[in-house]
Amino acid sequence: MDELLLGQALVEEATKKSGLIWVRGSEPARALWHVWLDGAAHLVGDGPGEQPLPGLADGSVAEVTVRSKDKGGRLVGWTAAVTELAPGSEGWEAAVAELKGKRLNAPDAEVMTERWARECRVLRLAPQDVITELPQGSLAAVPLPTGATTRQPVPAALGRLLLRRKKR
Repeated sequence: MDELLLGQALVEEATKKSGLIWVRGSEPARALWHVWLDGAAHLVGDGPGEQPLPGLADGSVAEVTVRSKDKGGRLVGWTAAVTELAPGSEGWEAAVAELKGKRLNAPDAEVMTERWARECRVLRLAPQDVITELPQGSLAAVPLPTGATTRQPVPAALGRLLLRRKKR
């Protein structure tokens, strides 16, 4: 019994303090921002300008990995029951109040909660089991495909513009 309580306390404390959790439903794991409220992690996403939540469906089970905020290493893993909260419900209102405070760089902070009610999903990930065995091998995953780039070819005229000197 003590081991069960210790596991639950570890899950709660680690998840509260971590800025991101890695969540895997039926698709590859993704790093997602969250809030911890009433014994569960809460996420918002799947709307314009919000984080994607692929593979997380109401009634499904997800695997969550919590990383250390300072070192980035794995602290604990747990399985979660996924529940979609209905907009306007008591649980939804409480979760959105917490999520709103953690949402960074929102373009529409004044009407964000109304947009979330119309266009997004709010999910509750309630812990079921703590994964106590350490994984075998590396947990490194191939990066997910993206259209984002970090470098593009330098424009041909850039050198002339940078090296041009003003005539006196």
